[in-house]
Amino acid sequence: MTSGRLLAFIVALATVALIVAGTLGHVQSALAMAGAGTGSDRLRSSSSPQVAVENLADEIARRDWDTAYSNLANKSEFTETDFIRDLAGSYPSLRSHASLDSFDVRPQHASADDAQVRLNLRWSTVVGMFLDTRDLRVTKTGDRWAVVWPIVKEPHVPPQVIPVNYLRWDVIYRGAGDDWGAQDVESPHVRIVDMHPVDRGGGVVILGELLNEDVVPAFVTVKATLLAKDGSAIATEDSFDKISHILLPRQVTPFLIQFHNIALSQVDSVHMQPASTLVAASADPVVEIEDQHLNAGPQPSLTGKLLNQSGQVVNVAHVLGTFYDNSGQLIWVSDGYIERALLPETPVAFAVSVPPDIASRVKTERAVTTTYSSNRFQ
Repeated sequence: MTSGRLLAFIVALATVALIVAGTLGHVQSALAMAGAGTGSDRLRSSSSPQVAVENLADEIARRDWDTAYSNLANKSEFTETDFIRDLAGSYPSLRSHASLDSFDVRPQHASADDAQVRLNLRWSTVVGMFLDTRDLRVTKTGDRWAVVWPIVKEPHVPPQVIPVNYLRWDVIYRGAGDDWGAQDVESPHVRIVDMHPVDRGGGVVILGELLNEDVVPAFVTVKATLLAKDGSAIATEDSFDKISHILLPRQVTPFLIQFHNIALSQVDSVHMQPASTLVAASADPVVEIEDQHLNAGPQPSLTGKLLNQSGQVVNVAHVLGTFYDNSGQLIWVSDGYIERALLPETPVAFAVSVPPDIASRVKTERAVTTTYSSNRFQ
């Protein structure tokens, strides 16, 4: 194993650990960015439906759960723990470590003592933003308005025994005291089976697929270097998270590499550098993709459900969508993260956006998942 591959492997594992462990820093809420004060001095009297919802959103941003829960109009219908789990999740996940980046309040209609308001919460995580939209009813008692929170309770997994029968690969490396000479375990053989560049969005995008053609699991990365006509390097980038890094034997992953502010006309050739490292891995947890469907419209998306068929909690699930035209050529790769943990035998919906011009050319599509569980890092 070369030192470069070892370093890449360590960096990649650290990245995955950060995804599971939490965010890289605190992101301010919309009110804080607007220059408002801290604590209770931000709040105004809930004299209108909009102000009541804004106060609630600010309390959520500060994770002041006690105050937020106590001000709800229907708190007798559920516990404060249920309220916290609705917003932060019951298990460690992207949602539980997210910070409220911003929110907006959109009144729908109102009467003298009842109103409908839409609250858009934009949460920031280490892998990007996700939107949580809540349609709220706001009621008036006396001169004060209060929010009726539409609680969404996470399902409870009943006690049960789930038998497992899956392949597992362990790796034993040469230790300092072992008399093996220079011998060590060979890196898995991987191969790029498809690759082509496209000019898109003011830059160059490299699309492709990578195959682990070995009989052992591999941690894979793909790096691309754009070369000019004189052979000089224009830029080098890698796939980062637009790839499934852990490949079991004979598995294929799509990858997408983006180069910003570079025209395809500047590029004479592309030098691809796939790399692999042997890793311990198992075929568990198994996450089945159900009801996969490409939806047309002004905002096309690939939707479906993920079913965790194992007996362990999946803290973070990453969905990669691969799209092909009528000739079978790869034309796009999209991805998305599930902000809540996947509980055993509990379906969770997913949606991956697709550019409208790409969606109109799609003939077939394929989705794959990568999962991260916190117990792998303990």
